[in-house]
Amino acid sequence: MPGNEFAIDVLNLSRKFGNFWAVKDISFKVKSGEVFGFLGPNGSGKTTTIKMLCGLLDPTEGTANVVGYDVKKDPEKIKKSIGYMSQKFSLYDDLTVKENLNFFAGVYGIANHQRAERIKEMVEMAGLRGREDALAKNLSGGWKQRLSLGAAILHKPPLLFLDEPTGGVDPISRRQFWDIIYELSKGGTTILVTTHYMDEAEHCGTIGLMHEGHLIAFGSPQELRDAFKKERLFEVKVSYFERAVDKFEKEKWVKEATLFGRSIHIRTGDEFYPEAIVKLAKEAGLEIVEIREILPSLEDIFVAMISKG
Repeated sequence: MPGNEFAIDVLNLSRKFGNFWAVKDISFKVKSGEVFGFLGPNGSGKTTTIKMLCGLLDPTEGTANVVGYDVKKDPEKIKKSIGYMSQKFSLYDDLTVKENLNFFAGVYGIANHQRAERIKEMVEMAGLRGREDALAKNLSGGWKQRLSLGAAILHKPPLLFLDEPTGGVDPISRRQFWDIIYELSKGGTTILVTTHYMDEAEHCGTIGLMHEGHLIAFGSPQELRDAFKKERLFEVKVSYFERAVDKFEKEKWVKEATLFGRSIHIRTGDEFYPEAIVKLAKEAGLEIVEIREILPSLEDIFVAMISKG
């Protein structure tokens, strides 16, 4: 693999289907060995972008280099240099743990004299020692997840794509999975991960947020927070909270009013005092149960950016 500071280098990348631009003019770089969180709602363009980066879909416009290869000129070299794992369990239920790993070792062209050692390493990594002869369909969700990861990295790819890898598994399994991700990153593997869990996004080195085919935010979690330093965020618990959202949204000093569970998050400018929220609530016949200023979470920031975008 050609050496490169960046495992992914995207410039003005676009993809059009008919008259619809699924991805439009996005540019970003992912450093080698980094954990990059690629986020966005369904239909935002994440999957289309990943398909282009994996050499599975030709761009309509723009360029991208992945592990040193051009996605247009060298898609086959890219496919051999990456690993891919999706949320959906993609291994064979009726094969054992060892049979699944042996099958994918063959797919990746791992030499016979290396297979046994690589399979042993993946079994250890997945915590499946002693279960090598268990059918995949009989494994728990967390074990299936780690087995899928083991199959994806058998050939030691420098770049790993993880598409919603922790969906539907318990919190402990999620934590264990991320421990493995960090170890892979420390060893030099670059990881692009999509996730709906904001606590997972917090642990990515860099985050890119897609919305309607556009990359609307890019940076570290702290850099994204810094962009909102001139704003304040209040969590308000109020009676008739659904009606209260409409009332707050009509005020000029409110930049955003969003339901978060049974609370309302109200985003304002920095020169604002919570007394105005209390006053408005009373005028509307709403009872304030609790009001407090909070630091914006990534979810708050993403909601704000999407509403602007």
